[in-house]
Amino acid sequence: GSNSDVVSVMSPAGCSHVNVFKVDNWKQNLRVIYQCFVWSGSAETRKRKAKSCMCHMCGAHLNRLHSCLHCVFFGCFTKKHIHEHAKTKRHNLAIDLLYGGIYCFVCQDYIYDKDMEQIAKEEQRKAWKLQGNGLCKSLLLAHGVHTKYSTWEPTKRELELLRHNPKRRKITANCTIGLRGLINLGNTCFMNCIVQALTHTPLLRDFFLSDRHKCEMQANSCLVCEMSQLFQEFYSGHRSPHIPFRLLHLVWTHARHLAGYEQQDAHEFLIAALDVLHRHCKGDDNGKKANNPNHCNCIIDQIFTGGLQSDVTCQVCHGVSTTIDPFWDISLDLPGSSSPFWPLSPGSDGGVVNGESHPPGATTLTDCLRRFTRPEHLGSSAKIKCSGCHSYQESTKQLTMKRLPIVACFHLKRFEHSAKLRRKISTYVSFPLELDMTPFMASSKESRMNGQYQQPVDSLNNDNKYSLFAVVNHQGTLESGHYTTFIRQHKDQWFKCDDAIITKASIKDVLDSEGYLLFYHKQFLEYE
Repeated sequence: GSNSDVVSVMSPAGCSHVNVFKVDNWKQNLRVIYQCFVWSGSAETRKRKAKSCMCHMCGAHLNRLHSCLHCVFFGCFTKKHIHEHAKTKRHNLAIDLLYGGIYCFVCQDYIYDKDMEQIAKEEQRKAWKLQGNGLCKSLLLAHGVHTKYSTWEPTKRELELLRHNPKRRKITANCTIGLRGLINLGNTCFMNCIVQALTHTPLLRDFFLSDRHKCEMQANSCLVCEMSQLFQEFYSGHRSPHIPFRLLHLVWTHARHLAGYEQQDAHEFLIAALDVLHRHCKGDDNGKKANNPNHCNCIIDQIFTGGLQSDVTCQVCHGVSTTIDPFWDISLDLPGSSSPFWPLSPGSDGGVVNGESHPPGATTLTDCLRRFTRPEHLGSSAKIKCSGCHSYQESTKQLTMKRLPIVACFHLKRFEHSAKLRRKISTYVSFPLELDMTPFMASSKESRMNGQYQQPVDSLNNDNKYSLFAVVNHQGTLESGHYTTFIRQHKDQWFKCDDAIITKASIKDVLDSEGYLLFYHKQFLEYE
C-alpha cells in the first residue's frame, strides 16, 4: 500500500539489475576481473593486462575501456562499443577497467552495491601490497603510481571522540576564536609577534588544523609538530594567554643564533622559523618537486616562496644574463638610510597612488618597491665578466618578481648596522590595505617607461592583487625596544597583540603605525 511507497523513498533500493549477476560463483568471478584487469598487483599481471585489454570491436586500448560482467568482452565506452554489446546480448552490467566502477546499461549510470564495493576494496588493497613489495618505491613514483586515494573512515577512537564532543564550533562575524595572548618569557616579544602573524595566515591555519603533517623526527624535537600544537591551542577557544615555552626551547635548539634571553630581531626570527619549519616538513608530500623556485613542496614553500629575477645587462654589448632566486620575504630600503634613496616619483605630492592615500611628500610602500625594482648601475668598481664580450664590463642590474608567493612579506629595513653607525630609522612609510604587484613583475618590465609604470588598459588581472592581514611594529630604540602585531580577523576586524594582551584596533591604528614587517595575502585565495 501507500506505506511501502514511503519506505522506498526513504531508502533507495539501488540497482535491482545486479541480482541477475549475483548467482553461483559470482564473488570469485568478480575478484578475478579486479585482479587481472583492474588493479594488477604484480609485474606479470600488469603485462597481461596491457596485452589483453583492448576493445574487441575497434582494437583501441584507451577510450574508457569497460569489460562485460556476464561474458568475456571488452568494449570502449567513448565509441559506445560496450553499449552495443550490452544491447544485443542483453548483458546489462560492465566494469570500468581504469577506476573499477560498475555501470548498469538499464539504469544508464554507475551503480553502488555494498558487496561488490567490498570486493573492489579488498582487491585494491591486495594489489597495493603487491606493488609496494615487488616494485622499488622510486619506480612506483616514476610511473606516477603514488597517487593512491583511499577513502577515509573514522577509527573507533575518532568515533568515540565525535560521540563525546557533539558540540561544533560556529564561526560568527564577531567570534574571537583564534585570538589568544602569548606570555612574554623574558624579552620574547620578537617571537610572540611572529607567532601571531603565522597563526593568522589562512592557508597555514588550514594545513595545521586539518592534521596534514606526517612527522619523521624524534618525539618533541620537531618544530612543525609544535606549531600544530600551537594552532590547536589558538583555535581551542581558551581565553587565557598561552605560554609558548616549548616553542622557544625548540627555536633555541634548532636556530642556535637566536638562543639566549636578549632582545632579538623579529625579522631574523621569522626567517629562522620558516627555515626550521621547512627543514622539519620532510615527511610531508615527500618533498616532491614543486613549481616554486625552492623546488620544495612543503607547506612553507607553497605559501611563502616567490622567485626573484635578476637581470644583469652589459653596457657594451647589451647582453642580458638572468638568474632566478627563491625568496621568503623582500627587504626594502627606506629614505633616511645611508644607502642613497632616489628622488620620489611624480605623484607623491599627496593624493592616492595604488590605493594608498598619503600626506604630501610621504614615502609609500609602492615607492620602496619601485626603488627595489629599478635598474641600478653597477659602477666601474663592480665590473662583471660579460658572457657576450668575454671581458669585464660595467653593467646595470635590475630585480623584478618572476613568481609571486601566496603570502608576500615586506621587511622595511629600519635597523641600520653599518661600520660607522647603528641606528633605527623611524621614517613614516604609508602602506595600503590592498596592493597590486603587477608593476613589479618581470613580465611588466617592458611597460615601465623611464622608470614609470604605464597601467595597461586591460588591467583586470587579479592574480597579482594582495590584501594586508598582519603588521609587526617595533617601538623604542635599537637597544631597548618592544614588538607588537596588528592582525586581521575575519574580513575587516583588526586586533592589536601585545604579548598577553589583545585589544580591538581600528584600520586607522593599523595604517598609521610605523610598520616593520608587512604581511599580505593573495586576494584570489581569500576566504574566511
